[in-house]
Amino acid sequence: MRDLVSSHSDVPLPRIGPHTLPNRVILAPMAGVTDRPFRQLCRELGAGLVVSEMVASDSRLWNTRKSRLRRIHRGEPGPRSVQIAGGDAQMLAEAARLNADAGAEIIDINMGCPAKKVCNKAAGSALMRDEALVGEILESVVAAVDIPVTLKIRTGWCDDSRNALRIATMAEQAGIAALAVHGRTRQQRYSGDAEYDTIAAIKQTVSMPVFANGDITSPAKAAAVLAYTGADAVMVGRGAQGNPWLFREIDHYLRTGSTIAPPTAAEVEGTMCRHLQALHEHYGDYLGVRVARKHVGWYLGANDASREHRARFNRLDEARAQFDFLHELFRGDVATIGNGTHAA
Repeated sequence: MRDLVSSHSDVPLPRIGPHTLPNRVILAPMAGVTDRPFRQLCRELGAGLVVSEMVASDSRLWNTRKSRLRRIHRGEPGPRSVQIAGGDAQMLAEAARLNADAGAEIIDINMGCPAKKVCNKAAGSALMRDEALVGEILESVVAAVDIPVTLKIRTGWCDDSRNALRIATMAEQAGIAALAVHGRTRQQRYSGDAEYDTIAAIKQTVSMPVFANGDITSPAKAAAVLAYTGADAVMVGRGAQGNPWLFREIDHYLRTGSTIAPPTAAEVEGTMCRHLQALHEHYGDYLGVRVARKHVGWYLGANDASREHRARFNRLDEARAQFDFLHELFRGDVATIGNGTHAA
């Protein structure tokens, strides 16, 4: 495996327009997850690029507190990538312009979200059923801004409609700067295993950078997917929930062929506390307490040993109590956190 991985270190770093990424590991955009605190944390821990939560293309909806919070990028290092979602070409073009004016350096178009509330509005992965509309959207958004535009798709709508290769070709012809592909159809959502044959076929067909997404949960898996698909980078989504250290672990493995030690208990505690503090500062006391529950739940993991910890934390309704809980937790048995790999 060392020879296989060392070959990755010889591959040029991916470029998105004028931006050369520092490595080959990207944080996927995830609604309700990749907010500013989580993006900053993943950057610090090795992500070469982070992408925001999707922002609705209808700017009339941007005055809600939820939308305002999603559009905050103060202090974030570049390139700042903002994902937009919608089903109207002109609205998406206008959203791209407004986000570029607000400081976005890359615009990402969402054609991969499988959520019902998104697909029911003919947005997200539902767009892949209408290739004419896809073409109109791609051309309109690329023409609307002077910054790079990227695209995220799935392999298709369902097993009988796998058209990712055609859409990838359309995207390149429209001037899309890079393409991320999740190796599942919309029908699969997140079930079963991601497949990478489609991603490999796309990479062999287009010349723009291609990012492989789906089931990237370990450094070895990242290296194997890159080797199999020829992709320029991996895009990590759910694998980073509760494990933001995965970015540095993958980057180190791709560069050196060796693994690095998992975070110590002290580092896990420090990271969780910093993340918790950032959530409270970003969302305020009331909402911060509630958003923190899902993030801390991911850190604690889904195993039986952590079930009681999660239940206790979810009953807390004050910021101070949440910090006290973490300090108490790390004075006890921390081996139950996450997948059990954190050192005690």
